[in-house]
Amino acid sequence: MLPIVLLSVFGIINLFFGFLRSNRVLLPFALVVLALVFGLNLLDWNHAGSITGLFDSPYVAQMLTVDNYSVAFSGIVLLTALVLLPFSRSYVAANEPNLAEYYSLLLFSLVGAIMMVSYNHLIMLFVGIEILSISMYCLAGSDKRNVRSNEAALKYFLQGAFATGILLFGIALVYGATGTFQLNELAAAIAAPANASLQSMLYVGVLMMVIGIGFKVSAAPFHFWTPDVYEGTPTFFTAFMSTVVKTAGFAAFLKLLLVALPGASAVWLPTIVAMCVLTLLLGNVGAAVQTSAKRMLAYSSVSHAGYLLLGLVAGRGQLSGPAAQAIFFYSLAYSVATVAAFGVLKLVSDQRQREDYAGLAGLARTNPLLAFSMTLAMLSLGGIPLTGGFFGKFFIFTAVVAQGYIWLVVFAVLMSMVGIYYYLRPVIAMYMRPAEPGNDAPIVVDGFQSATLVLLALLTLVLGILPGFLSNIL
Repeated sequence: MLPIVLLSVFGIINLFFGFLRSNRVLLPFALVVLALVFGLNLLDWNHAGSITGLFDSPYVAQMLTVDNYSVAFSGIVLLTALVLLPFSRSYVAANEPNLAEYYSLLLFSLVGAIMMVSYNHLIMLFVGIEILSISMYCLAGSDKRNVRSNEAALKYFLQGAFATGILLFGIALVYGATGTFQLNELAAAIAAPANASLQSMLYVGVLMMVIGIGFKVSAAPFHFWTPDVYEGTPTFFTAFMSTVVKTAGFAAFLKLLLVALPGASAVWLPTIVAMCVLTLLLGNVGAAVQTSAKRMLAYSSVSHAGYLLLGLVAGRGQLSGPAAQAIFFYSLAYSVATVAAFGVLKLVSDQRQREDYAGLAGLARTNPLLAFSMTLAMLSLGGIPLTGGFFGKFFIFTAVVAQGYIWLVVFAVLMSMVGIYYYLRPVIAMYMRPAEPGNDAPIVVDGFQSATLVLLALLTLVLGILPGFLSNIL
């Protein structure tokens, strides 16, 4: 778990670079740190159960684990942050006075994300969620001169605090019913006949934990904060929030259900099914009626939480099973496409000062690369063949059908058809509508950002054409 230590140390060091009063060193330093940590994370592949150094301490041992599951999902969040950083160049160019703090908060939030996918103890899950959440509360309100950003931070903090309280209360009830926080011991205690009299306390605790984590991943009916918070948060941090937080949240969710709570599936499985249906419906219908591209992507994020919930419905057996494989592939494809979409939207909004569909009009003529990148991202999010998003949904649907929930897959396919409608709206605006007067100037994109967009496009196509490389990685 060296990545946790390095991210924490480098996050603190980065704060001292802020005293240099020059932002030019901050972005390269953050990129080097993330590339280094990403590489070190991969070194733990196939080293299951290795807890070394600091993590041999009796205060930490057995609370965090290193296995292929944690390495794979940690790799997604680190890669997402790495390819997202180039789109923060506008902060460097504008000599943003708080840039060191922004980058440090991002590094600290990744510590929480990695803890969420590596935990083996409910307290460590809670600590990871809080490290990630508190960083996001601050970043949501980072544009202090913008009323919408202040509103987003306040809404996110207040509702997140309530969700955290519900989650912690649920953990307390589960501990009261089982007497342990360790995941494997929880599963054994739930199955023990001696604890049968405490099932009511256990079930209430499980439901409260599902509600608490459901808020973090913006699953309906706990999603109402998502559109306003995503819209008010600066676009760069919105992209981080909609990818890293969701990936870490669902990795933690699946681990909790499969490792600790398989014996309580009678209570959490119907709840997850109901949340899945509601999330798919509200997310897709909500996105279809939006006029703002950024708000559409916010509701789109809710809808994708619904598809990932399908993976939880199919969750059976080990963390290397079909459900975990499908959630991993879907999270990777979704993250790549979402970073590309928000990256293009940020570049456009920085120069056109608009985040609606009209701001994207005529983009194919003023900057073909941005238009192509956004188009490919929209096609992947919509699940069109030859993109990673298509096989992401295919693997999820296949895992759910294998568990007998054919009606749920039919409903998800119908919702996907609704998704194609609103994902094509930006494409139509970019290719078939002329730019408004004053918005017809070419969008300036530097070479680093262009290379990142090309890389994201290639990743989307590789995942769509050669999915076998990563479809059975766990």
